[in-house]
Amino acid sequence: MPAPPGDGGEGEVVARTAVANAAAASFAALLEKLDYLDEAQVEQVRQAYRYADQAHLGQWRSSGEPYITHPIAVAALCASWKLDAQALMAALLHDAMEDCGITKADLVERFGAQVAELVDGLTKLDKLQFNTREENQAESFRKMLLAMARDVRVILIKLADRTHNMRTLSDMPRSKWRRIASETLEIYAPIAHRLGLNQTYRELQDLSFRHLHPWRYATLAKAVARSRSRSRDAVQKVQAEVDAAFARTGMPVRLAGREKTLFAIYEKMQLNHLSFAQVSDLYGFRVVVRSVLDCYTALGVLHQIYKPVPGKFKDHVAIPKLNGYQSLHTTLVGPAGLNVEFQVRTEEMHVVAEAGIAAHWLYKARAGEGDAAERMGTQWLQSLLDIQNETRDAAEFWDHVKVDLFPDAVYVFTPRSQILALPRGATVVDFAYAIHSDVGDRTVGALVNNEEVPLRTELKNGDVVEVRTVQGARPNPAWLGFVRTARARSKIRHYLKTLAQNESVGLGEKLLTQALRAEGIEQLPDPQEHAALWERLLRFTGSRNQAELMTDIGLGRRVAGIVAKRLALLLAEGGQRPDALLLSRERFGAHENLSQGSITLDGNESASVQYAPCCRPVPGDAIVGYLGRGEGLVVHHAQCAVAQKLQHKDAERFIAVDWADEPARVFETGITLTVSNGKGVLARVASVIAESEADIVRVEMDDAMATTELRFVIAVRDLAHLDAVLRNLRRTASVLRAARVLPQAAAGR
Repeated sequence: MPAPPGDGGEGEVVARTAVANAAAASFAALLEKLDYLDEAQVEQVRQAYRYADQAHLGQWRSSGEPYITHPIAVAALCASWKLDAQALMAALLHDAMEDCGITKADLVERFGAQVAELVDGLTKLDKLQFNTREENQAESFRKMLLAMARDVRVILIKLADRTHNMRTLSDMPRSKWRRIASETLEIYAPIAHRLGLNQTYRELQDLSFRHLHPWRYATLAKAVARSRSRSRDAVQKVQAEVDAAFARTGMPVRLAGREKTLFAIYEKMQLNHLSFAQVSDLYGFRVVVRSVLDCYTALGVLHQIYKPVPGKFKDHVAIPKLNGYQSLHTTLVGPAGLNVEFQVRTEEMHVVAEAGIAAHWLYKARAGEGDAAERMGTQWLQSLLDIQNETRDAAEFWDHVKVDLFPDAVYVFTPRSQILALPRGATVVDFAYAIHSDVGDRTVGALVNNEEVPLRTELKNGDVVEVRTVQGARPNPAWLGFVRTARARSKIRHYLKTLAQNESVGLGEKLLTQALRAEGIEQLPDPQEHAALWERLLRFTGSRNQAELMTDIGLGRRVAGIVAKRLALLLAEGGQRPDALLLSRERFGAHENLSQGSITLDGNESASVQYAPCCRPVPGDAIVGYLGRGEGLVVHHAQCAVAQKLQHKDAERFIAVDWADEPARVFETGITLTVSNGKGVLARVASVIAESEADIVRVEMDDAMATTELRFVIAVRDLAHLDAVLRNLRRTASVLRAARVLPQAAAGR
């Protein structure tokens, strides 16, 4: 940090005195904003200032100002939100731990545990440099959001800190501008918006734009200044006419002009490919009235003065935005064809619109009506804790949450007319999970506006949605491909992980039992009778309990044969010898290339067993099973080239697998057809496949001059069913060739 100029003599004393006076003047300005605190609380803030001033003595900002002016400015921003004394103390002390060698214990002793916790949370946040592609930064971001969910004051102070840093970013080296401004635009501005702090949100966007694209910012600022001077007369005329109209009705209103921010103009130009001249709604007015009823009365007055622009009216009073924002929006055609946007709201709505979740403290300070404002944003904050309970992986947590940071919302209705706000692009499944996780898990179908629709249907404003559920139904992994909300995504993943783990325990027990039989032991030893033996085995494998060991075996993280040999050795040490007859029978009957016993498959294994997409085996095929590391059991066609390479490299991970006599479901496989080009050929082929009782999962085609190659993925019961489908296709007119798609090492069928 640079030192102020000084010559070591009288000049330096003068400089230090000036510095001290500047800091004292900054704090005096802060004190003027603390009229909502009582004397004891103001004294606590004063003590924190003195402590921070002493801690930062001799430290300077890049601008040459004493460092203490920064914490004072952060505290002043927090005071504008009427945050409590503890938050203001934490704001003054937020850099003390990191920069001054002060410990958390020091702060606990001096100012209490709550202030120390806030400062500690802020200190961790200050160390973050966001690059969310890297796992450690995703973990840091997860910690920040969870700290914010536990005590929202942490993020409010952090947003005040970031706002002051952005205001003074021009004093920093230009090489740092891009990183800090990008981080602000991508992380902090969306959080401010999500919490309803619209004034802070707009300022952070504008400051980021200014430092990310200085030339574009300057050019646009000049264009707006020119437009402002040209339109000044028209805007003044609008204000006078609106004032006069409300005066005639006798309705008291507060009218304030507002101008679209430079970033909002730039974003609109980029999004809609407009020139500056084509952006029509640069100017607007905010009309603040006394009651909700007055909002609609004021709207009527405005529509009597100027004609509204069709399609430009939004009622966010009856249907608030996700972050609690409420206002009536209408765009009117003013003098000289000038489009002017009006926002009509009550005083309480205005407080929430500008301060969002911080309005909780503003309400308490003004009228003691904190309940309504306190709810603003808290549902989202609580959902962070819910997602954390189900998602321990930091990158996955960030993946869930970032969707909700940009909630361009749609508003839909339940059959009982309850309104739900969902992110744009949300589907029927998102709606089901928004109602309740149990409803989402059991969803099998849906009606939108009384019409049957697929579950992946995107919802639109005003849709009435009714979901159909079935007891015993469960989430489909394919839903992860189209759900939009973090809640739905985390609930589905959590369910599938739990399901996979439960099934993997059973598969692991089966594999270990079969591997143990190859060692001459009939069955697994009883955990209660042989508790000490299992304890030694778990120490050997490093597993926390028996279920974890079985899960690892079932998911292929451990080889059952190795665990079985260790278990047989421990049993032998305890005096239990292998059964010689069982040993010889198992070893004689074992496949020479497969190290473990046979598993029977019927297609009902769900998440613990996967059927390899490279060869798509069906019942009747010769198959082998590969215990992939962390993937569970992967079933391949015996002639699959991929499986043969794996078997050559990793033979001990293969186990024998057989089909059950009666498979419980259909299986996907690939077929390829060469057909003569002609009208209706694809429809005829699809009809033959359907008549053969097979389902088409996917179709692709390649055009040639006279012929077309069609590639289908179809679902069949078994090999005999597939042969029947191919026979019927070969008899079809225009089909020149029909064959199954098999791996390279297999012969064609």
